Amino acid sequence: MITIEDFVKVELKTGKVLEAQRVEKSNKLIVMKVDTGEERQIVAGIGKAYTPEELVGRTIVVVTNLEPAKLMGVESNGMLLAASDEEGNLAVITPEKEIKAGARVK
Repeated sequence: MITIEDFVKVELKTGKVLEAQRVEKSNKLIVMKVDTGEERQIVAGIGKAYTPEELVGRTIVVVTNLEPAKLMGVESNGMLLAASDEEGNLAVITPEKEIKAGARVK
């Protein structure tokens, strides 16, 4: 269990996917340019469930205050939120209504 103080440390914002492409030599990783109020690069392991073309233009939810990480040599500056079930189905979390990039998720 975490406290509410722990939870509020996580900065969640909406982001508009501007560009997306597969990471070379990976069938799982997709690198995206995302507008979260500022442009950032995010790498996500969603390539078996989504094509890059399906992601461009979509509004997603992003953790924006994670330390940068490298995945297959590509720097990621955030993490998108997705849900998966025991069968391996995956769904990227998106807002129900249109909302501007960079909106804080509470």
